[in-house]
Amino acid sequence: MTQSNSRALRTALAYYQAWTDHDLDTAMSFIAEDIVCDAPAGRLRGAQAYRGFMGPFLQILTGATMIAAFGDDDTALIMYDTATVPVASAPAAECVTVKEGKITYSRFIFDRAPFDAARKASD
Repeated sequence: MTQSNSRALRTALAYYQAWTDHDLDTAMSFIAEDIVCDAPAGRLRGAQAYRGFMGPFLQILTGATMIAAFGDDDTALIMYDTATVPVASAPAAECVTVKEGKITYSRFIFDRAPFDAARKASD
C-alpha cells in the first residue's frame, strides 16, 4: 500500500526508485550532506559514509519489490523486499526524516543473518 501525496513520502519513493534502478548518483541527490543513518552495522554520519554503505549493496542488488510505503510531510516509512546475488529475499524497512527534499535521518532495518549465512556457505 502506498500513498504518495506527502512531501516526505514523495522524496523517499524517488530515492527508492533511484537506488533500485542502480542509479546511486540520483539516489544520493535525495540525501542530505549531514545525514545520520542508524543501520544494523552501526551509525553512519555524512553523505560520503552513506554512499560507501549503499554503493557495495547496489553492486549485488538484482531486484526489489515495494511492500508498503506511508508518510506525512516530515517522515516516511518504506518497506520492501530486495533480491541480491547471495540472498534471494532480504526484506528491509527505512524510516526517514525529510527536510527541504533531502533525507536527513534514516533508521534502516534489515536482517543480516541471511547475508552472514550466504557468506559462510561460500567460504
